[in-house]
Amino acid sequence: MNRDVYQEPLVSRYTSRAMQELFSEKTKFTQWRRCWLALAEAQYELGLTDIIRPEMLEQMRANIDNIDYDLAAAKEKEIRHDVMAHVFEFGTKCPLAEGIIHLGATSQFVVCNTDLIVQKQAFALIRAALLQVIANLAEFALKYKDLPTLGFTHYQPAQPTTVGKRNTLYIQDLIMDLEYIDSFLAQIKARGAKGTVGTQATFLELFKGDHQKVRALDELVSRKLGFQDAFAVTGQTYPRKLDMKLAETLAGIGASAHKFAVDLRLLSNLKVQEEPFEKNQTGSSAMAYKRNPMRSERMTGLARKLMGLPADFAATFANQWFERTLDDSAIRRMDIPQAFLLTDAILKLFVNITSQMVVFPKQIERHLRMELPFMSTEKILMESVEKGKSRQEMHEIIKEHSLAAGKVVKEEGGDNDLLQRLADDDRIPFSMVEIQAMVGDYAQFTGRASAQTFEYIEEVVRPLLFSRKAQMGAVDSSLSV
Repeated sequence: MNRDVYQEPLVSRYTSRAMQELFSEKTKFTQWRRCWLALAEAQYELGLTDIIRPEMLEQMRANIDNIDYDLAAAKEKEIRHDVMAHVFEFGTKCPLAEGIIHLGATSQFVVCNTDLIVQKQAFALIRAALLQVIANLAEFALKYKDLPTLGFTHYQPAQPTTVGKRNTLYIQDLIMDLEYIDSFLAQIKARGAKGTVGTQATFLELFKGDHQKVRALDELVSRKLGFQDAFAVTGQTYPRKLDMKLAETLAGIGASAHKFAVDLRLLSNLKVQEEPFEKNQTGSSAMAYKRNPMRSERMTGLARKLMGLPADFAATFANQWFERTLDDSAIRRMDIPQAFLLTDAILKLFVNITSQMVVFPKQIERHLRMELPFMSTEKILMESVEKGKSRQEMHEIIKEHSLAAGKVVKEEGGDNDLLQRLADDDRIPFSMVEIQAMVGDYAQFTGRASAQTFEYIEEVVRPLLFSRKAQMGAVDSSLSV
């Protein structure tokens, strides 16, 4: 590592080697050469045998990975054009083919097609990691499907749910993200061989006005590059609207991760659930006792950056005047790799956190005990009515004691003694023993949470994971500092 210049933290600290390699210069420039080879092969196969010979193609194939990066960089510095610098450098390795490399093409032939190929591969990595997070959360949700915990609305105590049920909500968000990836991948097509402004004029000239040959060239090149289809029409570039949808899709994953991470940070503060904490991990340089949720905090920060990127892509798309302007170039060089690297970093954290989350049932029970007296009043009210009491009268009595108990908790810092107050009131037809028996089972207040969790995992999540087994590869979840 060169410590004299700025290092991009996404590469030096946060992301997987696989994603880094996808956006490397080696991947880009070797793929450019594959694009030039695909074009030359297609032109030869469609009849340009008087211009292109087999030995030219063979020389190109043999030198796909043989790149003199220093020579290309020197040439680019001289002519101020990266594509033509690499045309020149490739030509030095393939002297027989030097005259037919990039024949009839514009720079965006290699740039756009390569970008689209890399994006497909990058989304495959993202999808695999997303599926792993879903699998982790599904296992966690089933493990804790029966464990009652306080629900919250407005971050105020609400009816109990279960730890497992809460985590099905995160899974559902991620499955929506997965479906958006599928939708985006269905829209990725090759730019193909469209020419300078998308009219294929040069290719039409090469094929002597044969429109069918030019259409066949577009289709054949696209298939050789691994696409089933090409955009029917383009300007100089593939539609930058696609980039906008790319950013929205990845930002959606960021938003799901952000919501999960913030919830876990709040749960950590309540001491009911935490992210993994390594044996020798230090939470604070000053406060030795601290167990800061630093992974969730990092995930929140990375997600915040990712969620802000779609505005850049929308502005870039909206400002593509007519067939194309070059103000898309610099920002796309930064934002497209960054969007994928951010998502990769977020999902590495997400996989890591969800692999070993820690739950503290006794602390959860403590919070339930503090709040459940208020939540159980409706049950006490209904049982009192069954004993022949007036609902309105019971409601007023319970409200009176609830307000008094709440005042003790909030203003005096005392325990919630509502149930004892009710038991001591002769107007309430139950003893303390009877009230405790009535409300002591926390699970009775969680409704169908446990059943919903089981049904969702078994009927939705497991079949989804099984059907996508081939899309789940080995996921790198190892973290640096």
